[in-house]
Amino acid sequence: MIDELHVTNLALIREADLSLSSGLTVLTGETGAGKTALLSALKLLLGERSDASLVREGEASAQVEARFFNGAHDTEGFTVTRRIGSDGRSRVRIDGGLGSVRELAARTAPLMDLCGQHEHQRLLDAATHVGMVDAWAHAGIAGALEAYRRDLAAARAAARELERVEAAARTEGFQLEDARFAVDRIDEVGPLEGELEELEETLPRAEHAEALAACAHEASEALSGEGGALDPLNGAIAELSRMGGVDGKLAEFADTLSGAAITLEDVAADLRRYRDSVDFDPEELACLQERYAALKGLLRQFGPRMEDVFRRRAEASDLLSLVSDGEVRIARARRAVDEAEAALAQSAKALSRARNAAGPRFCREVGRQMARLEMGRAELVWEARRLPRERWSEAGPDACELLYRTGPGLTPRPLRRIASGGELSRVMLASMVVLGEADGVDTLVFDEVDAGVGGAVARSLAAVLADLARTHQVIVVTHVAQVAVVAHEHYVVSKSADDVPVTVIEPVCGEDRVREVARMLSGDVGEASLAHARQMLADAGTLA
Repeated sequence: MIDELHVTNLALIREADLSLSSGLTVLTGETGAGKTALLSALKLLLGERSDASLVREGEASAQVEARFFNGAHDTEGFTVTRRIGSDGRSRVRIDGGLGSVRELAARTAPLMDLCGQHEHQRLLDAATHVGMVDAWAHAGIAGALEAYRRDLAAARAAARELERVEAAARTEGFQLEDARFAVDRIDEVGPLEGELEELEETLPRAEHAEALAACAHEASEALSGEGGALDPLNGAIAELSRMGGVDGKLAEFADTLSGAAITLEDVAADLRRYRDSVDFDPEELACLQERYAALKGLLRQFGPRMEDVFRRRAEASDLLSLVSDGEVRIARARRAVDEAEAALAQSAKALSRARNAAGPRFCREVGRQMARLEMGRAELVWEARRLPRERWSEAGPDACELLYRTGPGLTPRPLRRIASGGELSRVMLASMVVLGEADGVDTLVFDEVDAGVGGAVARSLAAVLADLARTHQVIVVTHVAQVAVVAHEHYVVSKSADDVPVTVIEPVCGEDRVREVARMLSGDVGEASLAHARQMLADAGTLA
């Protein structure tokens, strides 16, 4: 729902603030006062295209800001801002961050439906009708719809597999030769997992074995051989130890050097062991180099990584297997398709049966609400036509539509072709009352819902809107006093008579609201009109 709305420099509006309740809010005012400007603001919030002509004369930009709550349990909400420059450029912010018009529509459109003259009316889009019936009859349809979608996915997967094995069976010439070459070439080398990495680590040592052994030998001799570092070091230790009895400091030096001598002796011993462990085998080295070259050759052909080599081998082997075992695999895949299609046909039949039971009931319930709105003997008719198998979709196997019939015996026709704007708004209103909380839209905005009504019809319309406001946030632009008096919030739209007119939107209550209702009743605020207005507000329980 919309919690707050702030409009700046849009059309004739210089600045307007609305705090909207969760129930019924009405906007009233003289014709031409600028109520359509507010509807334009709501359309901008829904992501509709912007137009530089919406910017107030002489201003650089227009801006619409709003805070939305997504359902009754949302306590944080989110804010959106739509700014339209005088150059026609549009800028969007969502929770303070930059966004696109598409992102704006994705956030707000599921929360608000604007039901006006051929605008934002789901009834005009036949594709939405089945969703309305599914939402209303959720318990009776959800299981069948889930089973149908599961079977449809399985049938599509089976068809893709059949297409794959048939394509593989049709593979000819160079593709088969290429696959055979890949398998033969890779199997000829027979690479093992991790083998290349191990060779890259061990081969350099094997190639430099003689140099490594010689280096270790020379280093060992330099430490412990004849004339090596340990001979003079041991001599220094002995001399320092001899004089350590005279000066203890020299004894400390002797101890330190003794530790170093032990370390050098250990290193020299380790170097000799390393030298003795190095095994230079020319034949083994040649084998390692040949193996490394073979693996690198595979990388050049099928790489750049060994993972690519193994994957290429698996793909080629699978292709050869498909071709050699093609008939068996095709037969198996065709059986799987037949089984999946049979299961899908059953679940499609069950889904159609559930919808064709729920659709007429939904139409009857909507018809009862339409009767309350004095729409004569008009009614909705549920139509479901089975689609060709190739056109089955996630929505179902049938083309479902709510048709409109103005009276018994007449041919039902699509709503978009025969219903007026006022009729459409009232049919939508009746549908929303029937849907109740099952409808996913929180906010409904009605324009022209009261077109051409009065008297008893107006009272019925007000009662239906009040019922709808129990489950939705409802905003109504109205000229009918019977609707205005049942609202929880009442805003009056007026226009100044300045050279550049200004549209003002202000909440009214108390005597101000009484005067506005009186004006709507008779065009004046005489005592009789005021008394009538006061009585109507009192009867509706909204007289503050």
